[in-house]
Amino acid sequence: MKTLLLSLLLTLTGTLAMSDDQVKLEKASFGGGCFWCLEPFFEKLKGVESVKSGYQGGTVENPTYKEVTSGKTGHAEVVHITFNPRVISYTDLLEVFFDIHDPTTLNRQGNDVGTQYRSTILYYSDAQKDQALAAIKKLNDDNVFKSPVVTQVEVAGNFYMAESYHQDYYAKNASAPYCRVVIAPKLKKIQLREDLLK
Repeated sequence: MKTLLLSLLLTLTGTLAMSDDQVKLEKASFGGGCFWCLEPFFEKLKGVESVKSGYQGGTVENPTYKEVTSGKTGHAEVVHITFNPRVISYTDLLEVFFDIHDPTTLNRQGNDVGTQYRSTILYYSDAQKDQALAAIKKLNDDNVFKSPVVTQVEVAGNFYMAESYHQDYYAKNASAPYCRVVIAPKLKKIQLREDLLK
């Protein structure tokens, strides 16, 4: 009987230990201009398992880059992030998001103009929605920017991965003109919190 109880106890303990080790990864999606400019920042973060460029927030299924850039599908260019909440929090991701783009310009980032370049947070839970709205309120209350934050907060909906040549664009095309003129200076200028970096 003691052997049976001991065996049962060891089995239960092992199951509990295994459950603690299994982490449920979470999703986040952000739009802030061209996805090429967002992707390299999020890829630097501890706890971020993957970053995919794509389209979200529109009405057309499986849109192409050409369709999205026309501004007629309603989609935004976004980065879709899978992250480990035990390593990096959603509020940390929000902080990075607001650090790496201008959330005060409506449907515009630099020379990229149109609703497809809007500043947007696409939430996957009520908790994410609440945290996003609280972050925006705090930024506005504290007058962090010269103008009010116009970032939209939208339900996530379907994410459509962009064409393969858009994935890891900066890493694969660092010498391309857009990367040298726009992305490289931005990466050099914007310093993320050291404790968040891989």
